[in-house]
Amino acid sequence: MSESAEIAAPPPGPASAWALFRTFARISLYGFGGVLAWTYRILVEEKRWLSDVEFNELLALAQFLPGPNIINFSVVFGSRLYGRAGAVAALGGLLGVPLVAVILMGAIYARFGELAALRGALAGISAAAAGMIIAVVAKLSKPLFVRPLGPGPLVAIVCFVAIGVLRWPLVWVLVVLAPLSVALAYWRRA
Repeated sequence: MSESAEIAAPPPGPASAWALFRTFARISLYGFGGVLAWTYRILVEEKRWLSDVEFNELLALAQFLPGPNIINFSVVFGSRLYGRAGAVAALGGLLGVPLVAVILMGAIYARFGELAALRGALAGISAAAAGMIIAVVAKLSKPLFVRPLGPGPLVAIVCFVAIGVLRWPLVWVLVVLAPLSVALAYWRRA
């Protein structure tokens, strides 16, 4: 078989709707804060059920449809493989496990929410979540500070002070700072 024939061959899909359900349930368990990266990693890189191009085409369709992208993606992907059963399997896997987990956690909190140990655990989880957010912000802001200090970090600091400290409305801050930021970036490149 030639190399081009191997590339053109469609990747194998899940053996059953049940395998599709299990895979999307696994994706939902991994994806705290968003599952798109895990969906790509598992469906394209690990299982090879989709090629890069197919994944991007399905994602583009999911983004075009109303509603959350990953929900749309799971329904379209599942229905392409196994029709309605596939759509239900993928969607059920994606939403079922987190739904059960949230209901159980809510029931536990309703029953034991007054206990100091549970409050301490929730405070610890909150601190960990805040730490994760700070780490992501640090990673995302690093490129702003690689080059000599220019308008980007200055606009970010002004935005933070205006919204976070002065409590000005987000919409009005963005109405002013977005065009200013674009103009400063254009002026700096010219």
